[in-house]
Amino acid sequence: MPYFTHEGHRLAYTEYGDGPRTTVLLHGLLLSQKMHRPLARALVKRGNRVVTLDLLGHGASDRPRDMTQYSMTFFGQQVIGLLDHLQLDEAIVAGTSLGANTALEAAAIAPERLRGMVVEMPVLDNALLGCAIAFTPLMMALTFGEPVMKLVSAGAKLVPTRGLWGPDVLLDWVRQDPGPSGAVMQGLFFGRIAPHKAIRRTIDVPALVIGHERDPVHPFSDSDELVAELPDARLLRADSILELRIAPERLTNEIADFLDECWKPRRRGGGRGRKAA
Repeated sequence: MPYFTHEGHRLAYTEYGDGPRTTVLLHGLLLSQKMHRPLARALVKRGNRVVTLDLLGHGASDRPRDMTQYSMTFFGQQVIGLLDHLQLDEAIVAGTSLGANTALEAAAIAPERLRGMVVEMPVLDNALLGCAIAFTPLMMALTFGEPVMKLVSAGAKLVPTRGLWGPDVLLDWVRQDPGPSGAVMQGLFFGRIAPHKAIRRTIDVPALVIGHERDPVHPFSDSDELVAELPDARLLRADSILELRIAPERLTNEIADFLDECWKPRRRGGGRGRKAA
């Protein structure tokens, strides 16, 4: 697995396919780039080069125990650092949950570097209560219950998941040292969750926003409002949080079609795009 160095830390990434049409896929909280392996392979078949990245504190990347090393803004900077490392003037950035918000941060930092973005399950204003209820106990367990969580991690490492993509992805976050995972949670808990509404309204990057029903941590209202805020975005409704994982054909085709649209030549003097229905 190749690495590059950003702000003194090694970050791991994987490349799939080749060619000039590059999409960067970003994982969810405490997960790893493995979660997007099936999507990466599917998009390669549609003529795309795909790069998956382990953000700092996740997967095979460095995992410092210092909470000040973690923030959504830092994650966005790491994505731009990856584009610099790969010598890419621009790419499409796509992410899920934590990765979705990271894509928004990258677009806020350097919109000229993003050809487009796919934002699945963004965590915005309407999700704050659900996130506090869902993640505060986890942060407490990882931080104050670290000795017990280390035993859980050791036990999870004994579970054979080779060749089983789903169980391997789910158990990965349990297998990791709980100390750095707790630091990630603390850094995000005390920082900003996403760019402010006023900033989001200025991100003139073509966007496909994927929202899910019946998900308190990623409420559909956040996806709906984000589409209204972004100057050039459209909404894709998913049946559930599991659709892209267990029955991905419909959403994968929609994502691939969106990538094709983003890579079409731009009209001279015509701007980046228009508001989609």
